[in-house]
Amino acid sequence: MLKLLKKKEETTGSESVGEKAGRLFASGRNCAQAVLEAAGGITDPQMMEVGKALGGGIGGSKCVCGALSGGVMVLALKGKSGKAAKLMEAFKGEFKVACCSALSRPYEWKSREHLSNCRKITARTAELVEELLD
Repeated sequence: MLKLLKKKEETTGSESVGEKAGRLFASGRNCAQAVLEAAGGITDPQMMEVGKALGGGIGGSKCVCGALSGGVMVLALKGKSGKAAKLMEAFKGEFKVACCSALSRPYEWKSREHLSNCRKITARTAELVEELLD
């Protein structure tokens, strides 16, 4: 049986979960994968493949933000699926919308500015998930 959940990895030094998510995003993980790993300690290859399918708003469709989808996955995998609506509420409270297309509208897709915005959203989403897990 695959072990889907790993013990949450300790961050090095004073790196916060948000910083870790941002670093993972910048190093090539997509938004969902970065939240899975940073906020959930999840590195299982099958789960990373699921996360890959959520990047760019579900397979690049620009629908639901991948960071948000990854956050919901973390909550569910950690036995906190009942907090998914709270994550959605907190996310929309910060970013006004949950749609990748709307979040990315001001930027050319995959431009430096777009990726910077996604990194910021990914980092903050990991922080929100961490808060809900506590």
